[in-house]
Amino acid sequence: MTVLVSASSRHGSTMEIAHVIAGILTDRGIEAEVREPEDVTTLDGVEAIVLGSGVYLGRWLEPAKAFVERFAPAFATRRVWLYSSGPLGDPAKPEVDPVDAAALIETTHALDHRVFPGRLVGSDLGLGERLIVKGVRAPYGDFRPWPDITEWVGDIANQLAATPVATA
Repeated sequence: MTVLVSASSRHGSTMEIAHVIAGILTDRGIEAEVREPEDVTTLDGVEAIVLGSGVYLGRWLEPAKAFVERFAPAFATRRVWLYSSGPLGDPAKPEVDPVDAAALIETTHALDHRVFPGRLVGSDLGLGERLIVKGVRAPYGDFRPWPDITEWVGDIANQLAATPVATA
């Protein structure tokens, strides 16, 4: 079984989550490959997909959304899980799904979508981003819930092990 783990990440935090996901799957005996959405040209040989995106101003990043559009027909024959990374703080805010989550779930036939708090590091941001952060009073820090992510990926691994699917 081969799982593609892909993520669109503006400053690397969401991609770090993708690498952790792939590592957990690999530790569970599942072949997992991490690639950025724009680097994926085919899903041949891919049996399942875990796709994530950083969330900015309530929306997924364009490379991840373009991935979904590009491979829309292929999702019918593959299992897909989605994750969003972006709420900040403790408790994380905003508490709502990204604006485009419902459409992404529908297009991909995702088995699950999780929203995980993200990370915000001031030195990673440009001037415009820092002004937005100041305007919305977003807190700086790393709020990623690694135990929750690990548990979620364990559930994915269990589902993959229980019912392997052949690619079309």
